[in-house]
Amino acid sequence: MSDARAHTVRLELTDEPGELLNALAPIADNGGNLLSIYHERGNLTPRGRIPVEVDLECAPERFSGIVEALRDAGINVIQAGEERYAEEVSVVLVGPLIETDLSDTLRWFEECATLSVLDFSLSAPEDDRPSARLRLAAQANGVADALARVRELAAEKGLLAIEPQLEREVEA
Repeated sequence: MSDARAHTVRLELTDEPGELLNALAPIADNGGNLLSIYHERGNLTPRGRIPVEVDLECAPERFSGIVEALRDAGINVIQAGEERYAEEVSVVLVGPLIETDLSDTLRWFEECATLSVLDFSLSAPEDDRPSARLRLAAQANGVADALARVRELAAEKGLLAIEPQLEREVEA
């Protein structure tokens, strides 16, 4: 591996037996050589998962295939090389949040590979419609895609999504 370079991948894993092994298999299967693993078992991410940092070595042209294989295996990649969640956006969802299964809504965000929930707050007054404020982190240049996913979820569950208007949308 003379042209191999070192790369760092940060993952979020569920606290279940075999999850670390499941995350390492796509790396090895796609030509990656493990250098080190930092498994932060005592810490949890905002989504209640265990952060794991993997240093690996591979040819530059193999790295994107490794990241794609990790995602295809259902592993949540929160940073891969220079790719990271670099942008934040806040949205408000209004409507039957509890009646449409709030835990399912949160799970939907948790399973989305392109964004992460940084903060969540719920207001459910007895005499008014419930609302939730979410602060989301999106991959670099991924806010528009994240907002499109939020609109998709809102339409599916009959919720009103209040979101910021992006500059590109204002110019159009």
